[in-house]
Amino acid sequence: MADEFRSIRKLTGNFLEDFRPGEVLRHKGGKTLTEGLFSTFTEFAMTSNPLAKNLRYARAYGFRGLLSPPGLTMLICFSQTVEDVSENARANLEYIDMRFGAPLYVGDTVEVETKTLNVRPSSSRPNLGIVHVQSTARKNVGAPDEAVVMTWQRKVQVYKRDDDAELHPGEVEPDDVACSLELPAHDASVDHAAMAHLSSSDSYFEDFEVGTRIEHSRGRTMTSEHIHLTAVLDNTSQVHCNQFMIDQNPEQYVGGQLIIFGGIPFVLCLGLSSPDVGDNALGDIAYHTGRHTAPLFAGDTVFAASEIHGLHEYPGREDLGVVKTRLLGHKFVRDDDAEAAGDAPSGWKKVQIFELERDIAVKRRSHYA
Repeated sequence: MADEFRSIRKLTGNFLEDFRPGEVLRHKGGKTLTEGLFSTFTEFAMTSNPLAKNLRYARAYGFRGLLSPPGLTMLICFSQTVEDVSENARANLEYIDMRFGAPLYVGDTVEVETKTLNVRPSSSRPNLGIVHVQSTARKNVGAPDEAVVMTWQRKVQVYKRDDDAELHPGEVEPDDVACSLELPAHDASVDHAAMAHLSSSDSYFEDFEVGTRIEHSRGRTMTSEHIHLTAVLDNTSQVHCNQFMIDQNPEQYVGGQLIIFGGIPFVLCLGLSSPDVGDNALGDIAYHTGRHTAPLFAGDTVFAASEIHGLHEYPGREDLGVVKTRLLGHKFVRDDDAEAAGDAPSGWKKVQIFELERDIAVKRRSHYA
């Protein structure tokens, strides 16, 4: 045995200068959707759609098992990219062109790869820059039912390892990934009306009106449970779980405390909206753009609202319609000087934390109730 050991301090993840436009990162690990993971996140996010709750209901609609809610699908796929893309990030800035494809069931295994599209330095902070990437998730690779589960782009603010490092220039176009929502065909022989009591009675396509803002009634307070939930997803970003690191340089990190993983307010807003907007959805089609507008910390309570921006025919499906919405998340922050305004009581101010442009495939009452 050696008298002295050579110390190696490992650095994980990529820093800004490591990204090269056009490079494809094949993320390690992969993730199989287990019953435990499915149950944990459908219950935590307060998902109410019976496709994720009631096996008899899901099979009657042509799905082969309980259907993973779009938020859980997104979390599983997104988290696999963290170690390579955002392990050393300061913030996730924007989601772009997030589209859903094949349904995800318990037992399916998801693997993800990411293409770097662009890298650019920050105009105001020399130790930071923005990475623009495109990720694609596939399930059951190599099996007969291999399929694209989802694809998306995002922009991330990432730290440099060396403030003086030169960046790799260039910009490439995103790949043209075939990914559109796969749904079972409508089966008119099934008595869907006999199961209509299992979902909300006022969230069919015919119930929505453009120009309406729905304030969802429930809220969800976050505690330190977010650390466990983030770890269960294999998200390794240290800003979500390493308070000691933040304490060494609190000015460098937003709020000087652990930031809750952005996927958590994302799925909470989806879940809080579920009874009013998503209970009679057969799937989320696409998220055109989304962003976190303020951080979420332990002790904060998440609320949500949905604006109805458009109602359209679903191509080739008389039983469905497309509801175009804008999902908004907010919290209330103590401010002794704040006067009561809107739904914020005196001594509190309302802070928007999240926004998402969302297209949903929603059942028509005429065909299902």
